[in-house]
Amino acid sequence: MSSLVDTVNQDILDALNSDQLFLPSLPEVALQIRSTAENPDATIKDLVDIISQDSALSARIIRVVNSPLLRAPQEVRDLAMAISRLGMNYSCNLAIGLAMEQMFRASNPQIDQRLRQLWRLTGDVSALASVLARHTGAASADEALLAGLIHRLGALPILSYTESHPELIADDATLTHVIDQLHGSLGQIILQSWDFPSSFCGIPIEYRQFDRQPAQSDLVDLVMVANLMAHNDGNSGWSNKDWHTIAAFNRLDIPADRDDEIISQLYQLAASARAIFA
Repeated sequence: MSSLVDTVNQDILDALNSDQLFLPSLPEVALQIRSTAENPDATIKDLVDIISQDSALSARIIRVVNSPLLRAPQEVRDLAMAISRLGMNYSCNLAIGLAMEQMFRASNPQIDQRLRQLWRLTGDVSALASVLARHTGAASADEALLAGLIHRLGALPILSYTESHPELIADDATLTHVIDQLHGSLGQIILQSWDFPSSFCGIPIEYRQFDRQPAQSDLVDLVMVANLMAHNDGNSGWSNKDWHTIAAFNRLDIPADRDDEIISQLYQLAASARAIFA
């Protein structure tokens, strides 16, 4: 398997260096939302006018506001009220993240299924990261939510490449190896091409660096711990990690005991947030 993985890795890197590898672009609605967010004179009405063009996105934002995660004192029924409740920054980060879902689709049924599984996973991680951010104060909940959604973006160009290489589609183990090896660096390249802040661009690479030692807890710590929690019941390498050896738990000041009551409470809060990505 290793020789095939090396061959595919080199093929993808050659395609990247010669500008032949497809790198996804932010959806148009996300670009408009980000432009509005960067405009100091923008108003809630400006944001409502953009998001309301996408009925599915509008409905999801309203669902977020009405979810147990935010505990709205009364039901929110329209987009303007939802954005007023969330605030401009939260609404923009949430809308940009949710708009990315349309990139997790493919014409090949097998690749499409894998992309949808990836979206569900990033949704789980995003919900957990947001809950962890609220609990720890390590970052704002909206930034943590967006960080969870972008941390595996590097898998998208690999899966796009795979659509024209049927031998990879049939070899799930090799494809998984390639994604594991390349998605971090590709994710960083994508985020840099989208002009994301540096605090986000390093996440695809650093969220798997368990021995990193930042001066204080950050978005990477939130995404790392959210991944560990999301894979708690699986059979992957993430599932087998000993949480007590992960310094990010100490930096976030949350227990490394999987059965701790606080961990259970965080899972319960995240479960209500996952509905956003269903």
